[in-house]
Formats: sequence, structure tokens, C-alpha cells
Amino acid sequence: MLSFGFDATTGATIWATIALVIFIGIVLYAGIHKTIAKMLDDRIKAIETELAEAERLRLEAKFLLEEYESKRQAAASEAESIVAAAREEAFRLTADAKVSLEALIARRTKAVEEKIAQAESQAVAEVRSRSADVAVEAARVLLTKQMGSKGDALVDQAIKDVGARLN
Repeated sequence: MLSFGFDATTGATIWATIALVIFIGIVLYAGIHKTIAKMLDDRIKAIETELAEAERLRLEAKFLLEEYESKRQAAASEAESIVAAAREEAFRLTADAKVSLEALIARRTKAVEEKIAQAESQAVAEVRSRSADVAVEAARVLLTKQMGSKGDALVDQAIKDVGARLN
């Protein structure tokens, strides 16, 4: 190896430096640095595009989250109003049912009272009719015994008159 009067380590260092300079020269001459720079620029642009897309997606997700939260709150509010309306309707229906039941009870009570009064008046009429029949029969029997045969015609006529007046 050519050492030009240097020790082995220094000579190796010099040859490594010369080889490095030659390599860098070849790289610069071939334009590889431009290709590497273009690749790095393209990679930077791709990363920037991905970051922009990620930011857009983040903003869209934030907007959707706010929109869904708003819809959820609206739905919760609507559900509360529906429940309140249902409770109010249930209370109203309960009150209406109570009023209807009370009216039904009153009507049925009145109908039963009317039936009782009708049955009572019918029973009184039957008792009067029956007692009139019994009284007429008793009078006929009594008069028949006291008057004998000549009073039969008179008694029959009187019974008819009394029977007609009592009924």
C-alpha cells in the first residue's frame, strides 16, 4: 500500500477520505442527491396531505359529535315531553273514568231506587186489591147469612157496586 511516509492508520484514513470524496463526486455527478431530495419532498408533501386529511377528519368528527349530541339532547327533551304528556293524559283519563264511574253508579242507583219504588207501589196496589176482594167476600158471606135467600139478589148487586168502587 502507498503510504507516502505516513503510518498505517493515517494512510488508511487518507485513502478512506479520498474514497469518500470520490463517492460524493459520483453521487453529485449522477444527480442522486436531486432524486433523494425529490423523494424527501414528495414524502413531506404526502405527510402534509395526510396531516391535512387527518385534521379535516378530526373537524368533521367534531362536527358530527356536536350534531349527534344536539340530536341526542333534542331526543331526550322530546322523550321527556312525551312522558309528561302521557302522564297528563293518564291523569286526565283517570279523572274522566272516575267521573264516568260516579255517573254510572248514580244512574244505576237511581234505576234501582225507581225499581224498588215501583215494586213497592205494585205491592201496595196488590195488597189493596187483595184486601178489597177479601172485604167484599167477607161482606157477601155475612150478608148472605143474615138476609137469607131474598137478600141474595140485593147482596150480589151491592157486591158488584162495592167491587167497582174499590177497584
